[in-house]
Amino acid sequence: MKVLVIGATGYIGSHIAQRLVRAGHAVSGTARSAGAAERVAGLGALPVIGDLTELDTLDRAIADADAVVYAAQLLLEPEHDTLAALVERLAGGGKTLIFTSGSGVLSQKTDGDWSEDSFAEADDFVPSKWLVRRVETETLVRSAGDRGVRAMVVRPPMIWGHGGCGLIEAFYASAARTGEVCYLGRGLNLYSNVHVDDLAEVYALAIERGTPAALYHCVAGEVAHRTLAERVAAQLGCATRSIGFDEAAKIWGKFLALIIMSTCSRTSSPRARAELGWTPRHLDMLSDVAHAAYRGE
Repeated sequence: MKVLVIGATGYIGSHIAQRLVRAGHAVSGTARSAGAAERVAGLGALPVIGDLTELDTLDRAIADADAVVYAAQLLLEPEHDTLAALVERLAGGGKTLIFTSGSGVLSQKTDGDWSEDSFAEADDFVPSKWLVRRVETETLVRSAGDRGVRAMVVRPPMIWGHGGCGLIEAFYASAARTGEVCYLGRGLNLYSNVHVDDLAEVYALAIERGTPAALYHCVAGEVAHRTLAERVAAQLGCATRSIGFDEAAKIWGKFLALIIMSTCSRTSSPRARAELGWTPRHLDMLSDVAHAAYRGE
């Protein structure tokens, strides 16, 4: 199958592209520069020079593809507009579209406390007020079957592996800025997590056997923020410290403090396991903490 990966130079997209290449698909990936094109080629994929802000630059690649995987990062409003335009371009062809969302849409602001709430794919939830537009984009994509598109949504939790986890990076960054590894409140909050290679497997399986209009979670485990902070501190030989929201916003910026560091987002993935036959192989997020990439090595 011919698969176009939009966002192929990113952390998620690059691993998806590599997995699809190994599966024998003819993979192409978007790139905005010659240097990015070289990185796409290094994945075993065909580089496509283009820009999501000018989607017509990708029209030929979209038209040639049997499946389009969206794994790029845009602000919420441009993201919605881009997915609407993709649906329009794919309408009537029976082609596959997979949109990468995120479990932040169902996160709960707990200020560092644990929440007993955990959400499977079919469970109702109150969307995070910061990410309502993302939920609307999910709905737009899942309803694209009415336009003749085999569309699905993958909603990953916290992603880790190969030294690329943003949350672990944030704990290291707090030590660089304050001399201690900081966590918010009691640090009992968490995002469910998945290794990036196991996440990539979900896309390969969804292309092969996914159900139109499906939403797939992909969860391998859970680790509380304080536990991660303590493991990072052990690596650095420093102390940990609980902080309030105001200091968290100064260390990490208000957006990260609101969306990740002060929230709890717990999910499960019965649909992905049952329909796709997906089973994660990497279960220990703490094993990624020691990766040299977090220390800039």
